[in-house]
Amino acid sequence: MSICPKNKHSKSRRDMKHAQWKMSAPTLVKCSKCGALMKPHQVCKACGCYNKREIIKVGAEA
Repeated sequence: MSICPKNKHSKSRRDMKHAQWKMSAPTLVKCSKCGALMKPHQVCKACGCYNKREIIKVGAEA
């Protein structure tokens, strides 16, 4: 058994609800140390810093 709705929703109303699923561009901010674009609250992939402190070493790996 499934739940029966009290009132019928029109096709227009149903389709308007389904139309709200859209892609959005990711939020990007500039790194405070190197100026590269990065996600907020993440370690910068270019310089390895977070909140002006070096967290990970980034460089040429031998």
